Amino acid sequence: MEIPFIKMHGLGNNYIYLDLCNFQLEEEILPDLARKVSNVNTGIGSDGLILIHPSETAHVGMRIFNKDGSEGMSCGNGLRCTAKYAFEAGLVKEQRFFIETKAGNVDADVQLSNDVVEEITINMGKPSLNRSSIPMLGDEQHQVVNEIFKVDGKELRVTALSMGNPHAVFFVEDIEKAPLYELGETIEKDARFPERVNVEFVEVVNNKELNFRVWERGSGVTQACGTGACAAVVAAILNNRTTKNETITVHLSGGDLFIKWDNEGNVWMTGGADIIAKGVYQYA
Repeated sequence: MEIPFIKMHGLGNNYIYLDLCNFQLEEEILPDLARKVSNVNTGIGSDGLILIHPSETAHVGMRIFNKDGSEGMSCGNGLRCTAKYAFEAGLVKEQRFFIETKAGNVDADVQLSNDVVEEITINMGKPSLNRSSIPMLGDEQHQVVNEIFKVDGKELRVTALSMGNPHAVFFVEDIEKAPLYELGETIEKDARFPERVNVEFVEVVNNKELNFRVWERGSGVTQACGTGACAAVVAAILNNRTTKNETITVHLSGGDLFIKWDNEGNVWMTGGADIIAKGVYQYA
């Protein structure tokens, strides 16, 4: 089967995008397709697969599959890439529009230069702070802020929340010494997180800047995670390390995102998105 695709990235977090507004695929092949296209040796190579599809509740829809074939709820970098593609491909006509995700509809605003989308702002909505909504085992209504978290004989402190998908944020003194590879997968699959979790290590540079590294649920180490950057800023504010309603620059491996948790409770993310390649994938 020949499947037309576009490969895009947001700060190095790269996915294979399929425009299902123009063709259809059988639901049962999607997990296998995600695993195959993501394989760097026998596929195209990516952090996963994203489907852009018609929506009955928004202007366009987005579904995300991780490289292990599991389906995710949302993806900040994926949303920016989806917004860029949807506008430039003519799937939407207005610069401000809504994108449907498994975590709900989000508001996207594209900024143009000569009819090319240069930057995208996404309203990522309100973070869910109660333990049960992350989800994380324990007192259902309790918020997980600077809580002792023992793993592999080490005692860390975690702040956990959901941005439509679960995040566990750990503050470190030096981002270059963060135990990303040593503990990332262990924490992702820890039994305290029944749906697994994205793992972020964050260094506070000052009250306007954070250094950030991520182990993504289902994908491992990636260069960027939009929802993770949002979670990092929320966690920093909850721990009195940064200030609410201020734009915080988050330095990821792939570049910078600009995040603001406003006084109404919404988290805004601004950043770019880029096209890498277009082609046809031979699926068998």
